[in-house]
Amino acid sequence: MTEAAIDPRLLEILVCPKTRTTLEYDAERQELVSRAAKLAYPIREGIPIMLIEEAREIEE
Repeated sequence: MTEAAIDPRLLEILVCPKTRTTLEYDAERQELVSRAAKLAYPIREGIPIMLIEEAREIEE
């Protein structure tokens, strides 16, 4: 199953709900990453799940 890419226009308007900072698209993991919050929001069936409680913590 091939995942659809996120529309670049969508990335321009989406921000982290916790920090209100920009997000980076990780195509391999199908996530939107907030480096400021150290959270990764999942993308399921092409839909970003922008809920803090659904995000996973990341280490950097």
